[in-house]
Amino acid sequence: MAGFQAHRINNAAVYLDGNSYLAKASEVDLGSVKTVMSDFNGLGLVGVIELPDGLDKVEGKIVWNSLYQDAVSKIATPFTTVSLQCRSNIDVHTSQGRVDQLPLVTLMTVAFKEYQLGSFKPREATTFETPFSVTSIRQLVNGKETLMLDYLTNIYRVDGKDQLAKYRANIGQ
Repeated sequence: MAGFQAHRINNAAVYLDGNSYLAKASEVDLGSVKTVMSDFNGLGLVGVIELPDGLDKVEGKIVWNSLYQDAVSKIATPFTTVSLQCRSNIDVHTSQGRVDQLPLVTLMTVAFKEYQLGSFKPREATTFETPFSVTSIRQLVNGKETLMLDYLTNIYRVDGKDQLAKYRANIGQ
């Protein structure tokens, strides 16, 4: 498929501990992997540069379109982790139209940080927002790992390349 390609993702399905919550969430924000940067200044340099110091925490949230008892048992306690899976479809378009559809799967281990009791207004649907903190992430496109990050084991791979192999060896891990 040479030439122009446009990829489009416009929907997703959410699973907690392997159970489908199809059409029960109105939004999921998986967060972002952010680098912690700090200023570096040295004699002879004409300016200040930023250097990476590690990775910041990843936080996300699910916005539920109502209260679901089976979800409450998973999200109302911060003391257990939950396996969160977000599955979506990547439409691949060229000048010939849609030429392919690829699976995008994001697997996370999360701990929910807040249990919202609700905000009620007449004639308006109530939503429930549940923010979470992430300890591991694995993202695959068409079965190929694009990202793997596990904070507790110092694993960070991008497109299969281990970003922390020397670091782990240097600290004896």
